[in-house]
Amino acid sequence: MRLPRGLYALTPEEPDTGRLTRLVEAALAGGARAVQYRQKSAPAARRREQAAALLARCRAAGVPLIVNDDAALAAEVGADGVHLGRDDCDLAVARRLLGPGRLIGASCYNQLDLARRACAAGADYVAFGAAFDSPTKPAAVRAPLELYRAARRVLAVPIVAIGGITVANAPALLAAGVDAVAVISALFESDDVTARAREFQDLFLRTEQP
Repeated sequence: MRLPRGLYALTPEEPDTGRLTRLVEAALAGGARAVQYRQKSAPAARRREQAAALLARCRAAGVPLIVNDDAALAAEVGADGVHLGRDDCDLAVARRLLGPGRLIGASCYNQLDLARRACAAGADYVAFGAAFDSPTKPAAVRAPLELYRAARRVLAVPIVAIGGITVANAPALLAAGVDAVAVISALFESDDVTARAREFQDLFLRTEQP
């Protein structure tokens, strides 16, 4: 499995499973190509409930669901992959839990060397960020456009940008060689999530090679 090119929707930390599901359904209706379930504060039972509910919606849409930080939860619900940060479990451990064919993504912040090591350890895609000032993580380090260009020259896996991405600034990332943009606020805080997802995905459609 390869991470699809396009909008990578990162869920807000929404305690209401029904509302969270509706938000993700709206993003899928607008063309989101992947969904990451992010929930760091809910009890384990609710996280299992939400992950399973989102997986059902993503399966119906033919879109991969990736669980943030928690390889055990991803394996338990049968998700399509896990996304790991610097302080999460080792990639080799995650691979043993998930088995072959599932996606493992790695946060590499602003460090190309970290991305090289992640790829050598078996990461299926890497993410750099924050690409811009991020309302979700205001203290996050910045990943300049040149980093994405350099990564595109030397890495064979999909490259994801995250952090402060909007419809207005995303084209600069696409021009730098990014394969997917991971978006939370600019997507899920929109008055019309489906329309906003479509706007993001249209940016990728315009840059597809004939």
